[in-house]
Amino acid sequence: MTTAPPDLAAETRETLDADVAALRRGATLWTRLSLDQRATLLESIHASTSAVMAEWADVAATSKGLPPGHPLRGEEWLTGPYMTLVSTEWLARTLRILAGDGNPLDGVRMDETPAGRLRAHVFPGDLSDRLIVSGFTGEVWFDRDVTMARARATAGLGQRTPDRSGGIGLVLGAGNITSIPVADVLYELFASNRVSLLKVNPTQDTLVPVFERALAPLIEMGLLRIVTGGGDVGAYLTRHDEIDHVHITGSAQTFDAIVWGVGEDGAARKASGRPLLATPITAELGGVSPIIVVPGDWSEADLAFQAEHVATMRLQNSGHNCVAGQILILSEDWPQREAFLDHVRRAVAATPSREVWYPRATQRLDALRDAHPEASWSDDGRRAVVPFDGGAADDLEVVEQFAPVLGVTALPGLGQDFLDTAIAYADERLTGTLGANILIDPVAQTRLGDGFERALERLRYGTIAVNAWTAVGFLTPALPWGAYPGGTLDDAPSGIGVVHNALLLDRIDRAVVRGPFRPFPRSLTALRPGSRGAFSLLPKPPWFTTARTGASVSAGLTRYRAGGGLLGLIPTMLNAFRA
Repeated sequence: MTTAPPDLAAETRETLDADVAALRRGATLWTRLSLDQRATLLESIHASTSAVMAEWADVAATSKGLPPGHPLRGEEWLTGPYMTLVSTEWLARTLRILAGDGNPLDGVRMDETPAGRLRAHVFPGDLSDRLIVSGFTGEVWFDRDVTMARARATAGLGQRTPDRSGGIGLVLGAGNITSIPVADVLYELFASNRVSLLKVNPTQDTLVPVFERALAPLIEMGLLRIVTGGGDVGAYLTRHDEIDHVHITGSAQTFDAIVWGVGEDGAARKASGRPLLATPITAELGGVSPIIVVPGDWSEADLAFQAEHVATMRLQNSGHNCVAGQILILSEDWPQREAFLDHVRRAVAATPSREVWYPRATQRLDALRDAHPEASWSDDGRRAVVPFDGGAADDLEVVEQFAPVLGVTALPGLGQDFLDTAIAYADERLTGTLGANILIDPVAQTRLGDGFERALERLRYGTIAVNAWTAVGFLTPALPWGAYPGGTLDDAPSGIGVVHNALLLDRIDRAVVRGPFRPFPRSLTALRPGSRGAFSLLPKPPWFTTARTGASVSAGLTRYRAGGGLLGLIPTMLNAFRA
């Protein structure tokens, strides 16, 4: 029998138990639905999400201190309803293919990396992808021993055995990005045939009515229940006898508290390998993400654009992102290093002012102010660029700041030597394995050739973004999102397992996203013979924190995904060119 925390009210416990009992009935119902019926269910969620998308974006933005008219409100369109709409589209496509006795990898180009690893070029998937995210591509890399036959034989995961229930999963929702709890619920259901009890993070309590309407098709069938509450509710549910699996998006500290307990008892359990949690668990726990800048001969426009790119990686959502770039790694031998760093400082300062809203983030800023008096501050002391020498271990290297703080360090070398040194530094010195970013101009990448690709193999991160931000991978449901493989209960700096992964692929090593080094029209240089650059019709991307039309373009793209049609997309794309 499940033991309730002493401060958990009996009425709350009874309500939670009733939710779990309803989900047990829903788990049985799920096994009786055909693949076509499941695809239809996803299409219903798409429709119900479309009906609340404007309210979703508004409530989320307001809860984060972005008033109506604020130029950064577009973030909440893209990372909330847009992500959910695209997720349901991709998953429904996978279900329809499986229902027709096809394979999710049908029509997907497959090849090998220079080191002989199988990879699938899963993105873009259709014309919409090519228009909206022009010039960006996404690859899934498999474990070394996976053959094409093995990848195809397992594609589909739980939907290959739809009559086999995965039971009830507890999803402990993230507190920063509003689509994460929804995406996690969908992955539980379709990857593992597991219905979900979603406990919303208190930072997202105001969104519960929106979630309930967006996910009404799941709730009405008994496949989902949504609850709120604090740590006492979470503690009760993680120990509940009827919960078959736990998934959390949060911090490593919260993960350890769930798995091992807290205080001296928790430390003793971890030291002796006696977990308090008996239920299987997966997790996404963030980390310290590098931004590696490979030196090259950049134009002034290149310096300015990529500086805004770096500022976006750090400042989107006020830095409260597990995907945020935290350490900018430059070459101390690059003649343009100081010029680029000046551009970065200006881009960070030029990003529209906003609140630091996530709990305890202001305390981190205060601690940083004391530890690094050399930091450059902007936005009334709410964001910082912090140079450090990379000698003794620095908190910026080992602690995910979850705040608008960008560390900057320099390493020796040029070309391949610098890249190899930077990759070794990221792998060995920085906490976590979630996401890494690399910026490299087409001339430098062409010069490195396969040496660049082999270097990527050595970078141990779950998502690697080349001339892109790893958030593009997060927002691409066809790609897996999670830590680099190998996390365990006692050593999971960025978590265990993956989510998203809408093609439902197995034995995944990582995702690789590639983007254009230059926006349109300067991306036309990528059409030169022999260039490894990516051509793009996209001007400054709407997710850039410095994009003047980012809010309206993000809203327009979401409305298009809701069913606005290609003609309705034209004004949005034209507006993008005013960014």
